[in-house]
Amino acid sequence: MTESYDVVIVGGGIHGAGVAQAAAARGYSVLLLEQTALASGTSSRSSKLIHGGLRYLETSQFPLVRESLRERSTLLRLAPELVRLVPFYIPIYRSTRRRPLIVRAGLSLYAMLGGLAAANRFHAVPRREWDRLDGLETRDLQAIFCYYDGQTDDAMLTRAVVKSAQALGAGLAMPGRFTNAQLRPGACTVEFLENGRPRICDAAVLVNAAGPWVNRILERVTPTSPRREIDLIRGTHILVDARLERGIYYLEKPEDGRAVFAMPREGATLIGTTEAVYEGDPAAVEPFAAEQKYLIEILAHYFPAFRGSGNPTVRSAFAGLRVLLKGHGRAFDRPRDTVLAVDQPDRPRLLTIYGGKLTTYRATAEKVMRRLAPSLPQRKPRADTRELRIAPAD
Repeated sequence: MTESYDVVIVGGGIHGAGVAQAAAARGYSVLLLEQTALASGTSSRSSKLIHGGLRYLETSQFPLVRESLRERSTLLRLAPELVRLVPFYIPIYRSTRRRPLIVRAGLSLYAMLGGLAAANRFHAVPRREWDRLDGLETRDLQAIFCYYDGQTDDAMLTRAVVKSAQALGAGLAMPGRFTNAQLRPGACTVEFLENGRPRICDAAVLVNAAGPWVNRILERVTPTSPRREIDLIRGTHILVDARLERGIYYLEKPEDGRAVFAMPREGATLIGTTEAVYEGDPAAVEPFAAEQKYLIEILAHYFPAFRGSGNPTVRSAFAGLRVLLKGHGRAFDRPRDTVLAVDQPDRPRLLTIYGGKLTTYRATAEKVMRRLAPSLPQRKPRADTRELRIAPAD
């Protein structure tokens, strides 16, 4: 007899995890398919930040920033062992493109969008404290602003959300490799390999949360559903033997004003990220040597101790892929909106998640469930993700 689920999800990254939790919390029967390991792709290769997206104000993405700040507040409350507030420092030099008045205005707007809570306050760092900021270059330094945002371990958070979903009754097939699906009136049949053995199940809806693989998953669904054209944006981070202890530094690439973060991690310093279009196999993405050099140069530009013979040793490097809808201009300047695409407007059988931010995974999952509600049976809710505590799974 074929097993039957209300919701089957492809992809064990943060968005697949979030949808599994939200669906199980609403009382639905859920199966999550992950072909390798939880958070094995983009969800373990991010900048490890739970943040509002200060830089998105420059492109007028105000709703995204407001939602991100609201979700940051929610995660600080629900997952205090996994998400914490840390200070961020923005140094302004004579050559910095974003002038002090502009940065102050941006931080003021950021605070307003966050509801003027204590966590959203910022201040100018007094000159007498500049020399205490991890050896930051002070020549031509005009101002330093300090504000607060969240930091996490992205992979640990993903595993914790899946653990929460399982506690609510969700099933996990891992390794569970999706092979194909057939859409039919009011439902779909899903075929996959679990530990190499073929399995078949029925589902009211199928959620494609496969991140960089979303369009490859759609190629295995019949009848064919429309696909959005996307760019995969490679972001590289490096972990170097250097210690930054005061907080996270929001740095600007001198040539074009691109933002790069340098932050304490694992007794070392994590620096990232780059942004470049990637056209290969998502499973084969790797950091380029030129990208690592670029990040080292930015660190040395702002911290004199790391120049020349003082260049820190790279402990490790990793690259992840961000999904952006195909568009013009630099990836850095493009909208970061999450797009939910369905096979049919009234009673979807298939929903695909394009893009998405780590910070807003819970809000995205709730939007997914609202979009799928017409296709799902009535169930008795078990929990509310706005109040569901998230404890570490490890």
